[in-house]
Amino acid sequence: MSELNQQMIEQYRTRFLQEVEANVEEGEWVKMCMQCGVCSGSCPLGKHWAHPPQEIFMMIRAGKREEVLTSDSMWMCTSCYNCIVRCPRGLPITHIMHGLATYAKRLGLAPKNQPTAKFAQLFWDNLVKKGRVNELKLGLSLYFMNGFGEGIKVAMKQQAIGLGMLRTKRMNPMEVVGGHAVKDLDGFHKMIRKAQELEDARIKQNAG
Repeated sequence: MSELNQQMIEQYRTRFLQEVEANVEEGEWVKMCMQCGVCSGSCPLGKHWAHPPQEIFMMIRAGKREEVLTSDSMWMCTSCYNCIVRCPRGLPITHIMHGLATYAKRLGLAPKNQPTAKFAQLFWDNLVKKGRVNELKLGLSLYFMNGFGEGIKVAMKQQAIGLGMLRTKRMNPMEVVGGHAVKDLDGFHKMIRKAQELEDARIKQNAG
């Protein structure tokens, strides 16, 4: 259990809804859910969720902190926004799901080896280096994220697609050693550092 997670337990003991409202993006909307289930019925992956959105919201209100923050459910959201469009009360469900996933990860409670979490981290690490995604490096990272042997198998399965991208000049092998960057890379990195400073300050304030 991380130190930050222990701090949050002490601060919000028996008040999980207030913890979500204070630390999760759009968390203040959770109490507005009327449990109609339209979000779950609208989700293309709804049947694969261990706990669909309206159930997650009810669990939050019931104080089931451990069950919610260690759940795989929030990571199932694909950001299709069907739930937001169809919610009778206009809840920002997609934002809340991603906010819960981010918060669980920050506390060290996200499920280990969760594929969506691993992809998100690989994507961010790739993007932040030069301000633009290096698709070749990202693809290779995804191929080999579960080990060398598994990466070779995936690469062999995808070789036809890769060759097609090379022929149509949609992929450049030289991206492995370089890669295109935004014009003002230094400015981009300053912006990221400032955003991180603001986020750290917000987290510290909520934890204090």
